Amino acid sequence: MYFLIVSLIGYFFGCLHGSQIVSKYKKTDIKNSGVKNSGASNTTIVLGWKYGILVALIDIFKATLAIILVLYILNESGITGETKNLLVYVTALFIIIGHNYPVTMKFSGGKGTASLVGVLLAIDWKIAVIGIGILLIFTFATDYLVVGVLFMYVSFLITTYFYFGIEPTMIVVLLSVLSVMKHMENYKRILMKEETKLSSMFRK
Repeated sequence: MYFLIVSLIGYFFGCLHGSQIVSKYKKTDIKNSGVKNSGASNTTIVLGWKYGILVALIDIFKATLAIILVLYILNESGITGETKNLLVYVTALFIIIGHNYPVTMKFSGGKGTASLVGVLLAIDWKIAVIGIGILLIFTFATDYLVVGVLFMYVSFLITTYFYFGIEPTMIVVLLSVLSVMKHMENYKRILMKEETKLSSMFRK
């Protein structure tokens, strides 16, 4: 019962895309422009860093709000311990699935990076500080956001195992696989030296 409830909550919030809101406001098809993605990084490429940040904030805080709502429901229901932790991670999984495969965009959405940041913020501040720190270090060191994202998932995997055990860690494994699949084109563009660098995005 609760697994179904948190899955639906996660997927619903995941489908609320910042890029869709900005696309309607700016009358620009972000999804089919730039590198053909509906996330914050492509919004930055298409419309500039101000709108990219706006999309990122929407996608971050929708994830945070979803988990806060789930935590409230679980606390009110008296669910604690390992079951509570697992349900929170199930919520996180479906937030990312909703973001990546939203029914509102014919199941073709973003790549889940900003939403994962929101997930980290809601799950545990220590995991968030480590994960976001790793993201920033590797992004600025390489000038590629996708490299920072990859190592943020590695960090999330390790810290989840350390703080919450094996079952939530297996969910992070699934999230990591989804991320790698979604970013495969980015990895190929890096090898071909065609990937947009972070520094060039913020010149717009």
